Amino acid sequence: MACELRSDKLDAYVDGELSLAEANELGTHLRGCSGCASEALERVQMKRSVADAGRCYEPSAELRKRIQGIMPRPSKRDSFWGWQVVALPAALVLLVSLAMSFYVSREKGQRERVYGELADLHVATLASAMPVDVVSSDKHTVKPWFEGRIPFTFNLPELKGTDFELVGGRVAYMGQAPGAQLIYRLRKHEVSVFIFQDRGAQMAGWASDPTSMLSFTFETWTKNGLRYFVVGDVSAADVDALSKLLRNAG
Repeated sequence: MACELRSDKLDAYVDGELSLAEANELGTHLRGCSGCASEALERVQMKRSVADAGRCYEPSAELRKRIQGIMPRPSKRDSFWGWQVVALPAALVLLVSLAMSFYVSREKGQRERVYGELADLHVATLASAMPVDVVSSDKHTVKPWFEGRIPFTFNLPELKGTDFELVGGRVAYMGQAPGAQLIYRLRKHEVSVFIFQDRGAQMAGWASDPTSMLSFTFETWTKNGLRYFVVGDVSAADVDALSKLLRNAG
């Protein structure tokens, strides 16, 4: 059973509604309290199940086309030509504005969905009794473990002389695509590094600088056809430091 003083914060934690300081405090507590960790894991699993169910009922392209086909069309009359000529430039400006707003909103929504899914995976991993499948601080042990389990390979950085420590790794899935999840430790905080095959244009315009969202700090970039994500309840400077190590890994 979760601690009474903290159970009311678990929903806010998995939904990314806590401040960074509160998320750090609760994250530290989860690593030492099996009751709260178990309830946090249940909440994350329920959240992902609801999200998956919602995607099952999105309207198909065929349904949208049928709806558009039965919508009444405005009649064309010669008497309206003068009004149409005057209104056309304004309509075009409005259309372009709406299209740009739709594109920005759609890109923002997609980014929030992806980051939300990664945050769920990060929380679920930390709340699990066995957060990693291969436990080792040696990159030469962790990297070969993924061979045959994911359809790509990657390089890991040398951490000697840094504040980071490799804890281990596991296979993670995003949108049913397999990838690697690596856990690094920094001053008693765990940071997840996710590596998936790059989806090209879907994420091409995403900023590569650290971004704060959902009580976590994120950073993403592409390298050698792979998309990297760093997620953690640590500062932007810490996330950026680990990201630079991964970018420069040969």
